[in-house]
Amino acid sequence: MDKKELYREAKAAMVNAYAPYSNFTVGAALLTKDGRVFTGVNVENASFGATICAERTACVKAVSEGHKDFAAIAIASSRGGAPMCGICRQFLSEFAPDLKVITGDDEDHLIVTELTELLPDNFRL
Repeated sequence: MDKKELYREAKAAMVNAYAPYSNFTVGAALLTKDGRVFTGVNVENASFGATICAERTACVKAVSEGHKDFAAIAIASSRGGAPMCGICRQFLSEFAPDLKVITGDDEDHLIVTELTELLPDNFRL
C-alpha cells in the first residue's frame, strides 16, 4: 500500500472521531508489516486526561488482534497535517521505532518521517 492510499484510509476514518470539545478531528491508519490496516480516531472526554489519540486507538486495535509489527502510519486531521503528540510517539516506538509517519495537508502534499527522527531517544525499560 502506498502512502496516498494509507492517507486516504486515515482521512476516511476521521469521520468517526469524537471531538466535541476541540472540534479537532483526527484519523489514523496503521499499516502492519504483513499488509493489514487498522484505523483509529481521536475520542475526547470531558476529563481531558481520558482522551485518546487516533494513533493510539489504531495501535491498540492492532495489538488486541495480535499484530505488533508495524511499517507505517498515516495521520489526517480536520486542520491538515497532524504531527503526532509525544505520548503517541513514545507509545508507537514500543512496537516500531523505525515506523514511517505520513501526514500532510492533503494526499498530494504528504511528508514521510521516520519515528526515530521524531523521537530520537525513546524510553526503554
